[in-house]
Amino acid sequence: MSEPIGPADREIVGRQLGRPPRALVGVAHRCPCGQPDVVETSPRLEDGTPFPTLYYLTCPRATAAASRLESTGRMREWQDELGTDPDLAERYRAAHESYLAARDARDELPTRATAGGMPDRVKCLHALAGHSLAVGPGVNPIGDRAVEGMGEWWVAGPCALPREDPSGEGRP
Repeated sequence: MSEPIGPADREIVGRQLGRPPRALVGVAHRCPCGQPDVVETSPRLEDGTPFPTLYYLTCPRATAAASRLESTGRMREWQDELGTDPDLAERYRAAHESYLAARDARDELPTRATAGGMPDRVKCLHALAGHSLAVGPGVNPIGDRAVEGMGEWWVAGPCALPREDPSGEGRP
C-alpha cells in the first residue's frame, strides 16, 4: 500500500521526471536514500484517459539502471525462460493477477492491459521493477530479477536534492 504523497515528495518526483507528475496517488516505494523511487498512479489520468501503469519508476538513476539491464538482452532471456519454465510462468501469471487486482481496486479500466508485458511477455523492466519495489520481493519473479540486476542505483545519494527556500532558511 502506498503512502500519501505530500508537496515535498510531489516536487521531488516532478524534478525526477523533468515534468509535472500526473495522476499521483502516493509513494509506493522509497529509495534507500529516502526519496520516492516508485509512485502509485491512478488508473486514469486527470482527463479520464486510461493509464494502465499503476507503479511508475521515477528515480532517474533507477530508470537508467533498468535501461542498462534491458540493453543487455535480459528481457529476451527471461521471455525465453517463461516458455520453458512452467513454475516461473505460473508465478509471473500470479504477479499479473495481483497487479490487476491492486489496480482494479482503484478503478477498473475498459481493458485488462497491464504494465511490463505480463503475463505472457517481458516487455518493460522499468514497469516490472517498479511493481516489485512497490509490493516487495516474492510477488513478481521477473521484477525481482530486474531489481537485483539494476544494482545499487542509490549509492551516489539522492537524485533530486530539495530546493533551497528563497528566504535563506532552507527547508527539509
